[in-house]
Amino acid sequence: MRAALVGVDFGHSDFAASMEELMLLSRSAGADPISTITAKRSSPDSAYFVGSGKADEIGDVVVNDGLEIVIFNHALSPAQQRNLEKRLNVRVLDRTSLILDIFAQRAKSHEGKLQVELAQLQHLATRLIRGWAHLERQKGGIGLRGPGETQLETDRRLIGDRVKALRARLEKLHKQRETQRRARGRNHTFSVSLVGYTNAGKSTLFNAVTKAGVYVADQLFATLDTTSRRVYLGQEVGNVVISDTVGFVRELPHQLVAAFRATLEETIHADLLLHVVDAASPVRMEQIEQVNLVLKEIGADHIPQILVWNKIDAAGLEPSVERDEYATISRVFVSAQKGSGLDLLRDAIVEMARKAPRSAHLYQNDEAPQEDQFDGQYDQHDGAAPDQDEEPGEDDRISTHSQVGTR
Repeated sequence: MRAALVGVDFGHSDFAASMEELMLLSRSAGADPISTITAKRSSPDSAYFVGSGKADEIGDVVVNDGLEIVIFNHALSPAQQRNLEKRLNVRVLDRTSLILDIFAQRAKSHEGKLQVELAQLQHLATRLIRGWAHLERQKGGIGLRGPGETQLETDRRLIGDRVKALRARLEKLHKQRETQRRARGRNHTFSVSLVGYTNAGKSTLFNAVTKAGVYVADQLFATLDTTSRRVYLGQEVGNVVISDTVGFVRELPHQLVAAFRATLEETIHADLLLHVVDAASPVRMEQIEQVNLVLKEIGADHIPQILVWNKIDAAGLEPSVERDEYATISRVFVSAQKGSGLDLLRDAIVEMARKAPRSAHLYQNDEAPQEDQFDGQYDQHDGAAPDQDEEPGEDDRISTHSQVGTR
């Protein structure tokens, strides 16, 4: 689908990086970006976001280049989206709708699909009032004449019923996850979660550490399903559970953060966060800040964190470890693809596990095999019964969840 990308510079320093990210997002969604249109404004136009003159310029580009869709790098109001579609005579998407569409394509697990549907319905509910004129019409026909309820009221009620049902099903899955988590707690299992900006290499690092075989691709939000594996890290520490979570992105839609909150609780309850950073990215510091903002929003900003600078081969760096003024490991430099520095990362996890409050009781009765550090050993269901009520996941998955913001 041939697309035009539109971005408005409001004076932010990361505007260029944001537009580059929009191009990656559009390609991940299956669009073919043909034209890029930018503008500078102090504030959005209430009717067209970009102003009527720039809207006409976009319309000319659409006609001349034979474009089928226009994608804005911003969140549009329902009225702005409706006005633009009428003026341009093509479909108009904003950044929120684009990310929701990518999530809908990538969700594979049962819970992931439920969460994406919930986020989409919550987004759609805000666009019913002024989105489409036909929704104001009342039903007609034999037996349906009279005051009745408008199509808008019917749609709003149906969406509300579906949202309520989805939340009930997700709450059930949440309770099942709590059972699994309590089982790990009783076994004093040290829990590690990989977090980071999308496409920073989390899944590649996860595969290198656990031999899990999780899907990896050079695209944004390549995988949404949170996958956990149990890994043996030596007799001193025993087994730890490592979880790969969805990547984050700047301006992650609030609907996604809310819908994926249950999945992100795997991060909230972790004992250690490995914050994976693309060391070769020129905007890595801004990406770190965006991830920390989402972590704060979900209440995970208090968890001990190690910055894992990945892709050091592309950045021209060497494997190493840095410590802060308290001699605590703060950064580990690795290349997940090349395997460089993984031994340093393993030692860092072991050190943090020893310092954890429960470390004195870790694995006193653990019968894990005495394998090498990254042998990929894990317990299939991590002490909890598999989910009998939902669609089965992969045989070797502890729990199958679909985040944020919310990969």
